[in-house]
Amino acid sequence: MKPLLRLISCAGMSLASAAAAATAITVQVNDSSGKPLADVVVAAEPDGGAAVPKTLKAAEIEQRGLRFLPLVSVIQTGSRVSFPNYDKVKHHIYSFSPAKKFDQKLYSGVAATPQVFDKAGIVVLGCNIHDRMLAYIKVVDTPFFAKTDAAGVARIEVPAAGKYTLSSWHFNMAGAAVEQAVAVKPGEGATAASVKLTMKPPAPDADSPGAGASY
Repeated sequence: MKPLLRLISCAGMSLASAAAAATAITVQVNDSSGKPLADVVVAAEPDGGAAVPKTLKAAEIEQRGLRFLPLVSVIQTGSRVSFPNYDKVKHHIYSFSPAKKFDQKLYSGVAATPQVFDKAGIVVLGCNIHDRMLAYIKVVDTPFFAKTDAAGVARIEVPAAGKYTLSSWHFNMAGAAVEQAVAVKPGEGATAASVKLTMKPPAPDADSPGAGASY
């Protein structure tokens, strides 16, 4: 085989092998009554203390219509988040959470300096001017994470088969994140998992995004 053809053939085999090794975990999350839950953060950590890659992706939380959008974000530790204000009024955003404390004085537009979140945990955002504005950032050490959609389903892409610890968290759940073991087998497509979370009673104000995060 000619050198060029051999190189192309080897590259193709490597890509095929990587594609075969990569797989996914699909997670269905419901509350205790069986209702699907949106905005649940699910994260998978490989067992055995295996090193995970740092695939940092910058995130953005908008201020629009006197709300933070999105309500829930998930990022890997070390990621940077920006907070553009598209409202006609100024906002003063802050966090008192142990995982990240910061204070952005009154501003509009994109003047606020992006924040780096270098510690795993839950960060609750608020506005010192508009008390009803709340948002939540879940900072995780693994790059393998996702957020459930309106049907309560999330898909986590993982690089290979193996054993993972799956963690599920919702800002209005009762108690800490729920963990479970998941075994991903090779050659079986996506591995299915299901989770049930116990929620806190609904907040008195129907417009409130949540009663508060569980630490």
